Amino acid sequence: MGITTIFLLLGGLGLFLFGMKLMSDGLEQVAGARMRSILEFFTKNRFVGMLVGILFTAVVQSSSATTVMVVSFVNSGLMNLFQAAGVILGANIGTTVTGQLIAFNLSDVAPLFVIIGVVMFMFCNKQNVKKIGVVILGFGILFMGLSTMSGAMSSFKESPEVVSLLGSLTNPLMAILVGFMITAILQSSSATVGIVILMASQGLLAFPICFFLILGCNMGSCVSALLASIGGKKDAKRAAWIHFLFNIIGSFVIFMILMIALDPIADGILTLSKGNVSRAVANAHTLIKICEVFLLFPFMGWVVKATYRIVPGEDVRSTDTYELKYIQPEGSVSPATAVVDGIHELQQMGELARTNLKMSMEALCEPDEKKIKAVCEQEAYIDFLNREITDYLVKISELDLPIADAKILGGLFHVVNDIERIGDHAENFAEAAKERMEKQIPFSEKAIRQIREMAEMVTEVLDYALQMFSERSTEHMKEVLQLEEAVDQLERKLQKAHVKRLTKGKCTPEASMLYSDAISGLERAADHATNIAFAILEPEDLSEEEEE
Repeated sequence: MGITTIFLLLGGLGLFLFGMKLMSDGLEQVAGARMRSILEFFTKNRFVGMLVGILFTAVVQSSSATTVMVVSFVNSGLMNLFQAAGVILGANIGTTVTGQLIAFNLSDVAPLFVIIGVVMFMFCNKQNVKKIGVVILGFGILFMGLSTMSGAMSSFKESPEVVSLLGSLTNPLMAILVGFMITAILQSSSATVGIVILMASQGLLAFPICFFLILGCNMGSCVSALLASIGGKKDAKRAAWIHFLFNIIGSFVIFMILMIALDPIADGILTLSKGNVSRAVANAHTLIKICEVFLLFPFMGWVVKATYRIVPGEDVRSTDTYELKYIQPEGSVSPATAVVDGIHELQQMGELARTNLKMSMEALCEPDEKKIKAVCEQEAYIDFLNREITDYLVKISELDLPIADAKILGGLFHVVNDIERIGDHAENFAEAAKERMEKQIPFSEKAIRQIREMAEMVTEVLDYALQMFSERSTEHMKEVLQLEEAVDQLERKLQKAHVKRLTKGKCTPEASMLYSDAISGLERAADHATNIAFAILEPEDLSEEEEE
């Protein structure tokens, strides 16, 4: 064994890891948004959540991506820890699909996958086709890496030192430690299992010791989740600990079973796999995960409760400083949930702007110092969210987002600006209320009634718009357009009537200015609310709306 063999082994490992990342990222971009919706919708029941977790992880080929997405949902309040536990269990089974694919040994046709992927990526214009090309390319590179590693490992059999070293790995605890360390370093249990499959197929590892290496992989896979939760909220840390406790407890139980009946279990799996060692290792990996889930599923409630002991207390929100509620720290942002977190933060910002708009109009009609002060304080929070969300959207625009998410990202920049402008109008109304209160400027009952009528219409437009934005639905587009047109007509009617009153001397100049600015500001707020509703439409939908 020379330096060339070592270089081949490392190069093959590099190709394998790169191919797996290409495949995982490509699948996440193509199917991530749709699978995320399924994950969000079908996790109310823990058992159904487990099935969805299996499906999702099998599709995106990454239990880490699933776990990070679950942590994001927990952090956003869309999923509680008991629901998250089911998905995490499913992810542990879904991740074994990679090992099953590796056991098929498709190295001979790997170059065909590479050229097909390259052609689709380089010569197709549609983004979906390009991303599918990346998936196929990654699949081909993965197996070319396996082929390179397999060739390098075949020469290990000629090295007495290597054969002796690997042959001496008979201690189960040492094997678990080796599996743990390799997985913790590579940050991929699938990569470690792939290496174990190759070494077992080359005769470098005895099949029974592979069980304990796989148990070590299970434990090592928890490291990335625990690291990702550092700096996160308490529930995010608890979700990571669910993953950790599941793998540690499950591995310990399986370890005890193996210590009692290793030989009959190994012989049974080899028989089931028809003597194919590669398939036997992949099957052992899958069966270990299924057994862990079967053993621990009834006790997951206890596991969840244990995380509250490990991570006690609740998150305390500071009242002195402004905070982001849903957007994760920069280091733990996942492309699969980056846009979702931004949307949730925008929903919070929209609700603040809506509250401010309503409160400022109440203060204008019936001057109230407390409401005026509250509007100004909340406007400072809205300005903070505007800056932070805008910066966040700029940063995530550089990520490889799922295609569906990338399409709506541009609209989010418009939404944050429109919400901020609605907040500015609310602040202007509060300042007008303050001026009216300080200078004792009178408004007639008719003027107050007209302002309230218009404010209710604008608030209704904003309610529909925020609902459409939250649900990504065009259900209320007709109502929004009708209300926005009615607001425009009412604004023109009120301005015209107001000019007549002013020319007849029925209104003071000070009251005239405040009244005119109020109805003009409300009309502009309605325009911004309508823009929020239109932000969910794709370009082709916009053209259809214009034709209508």
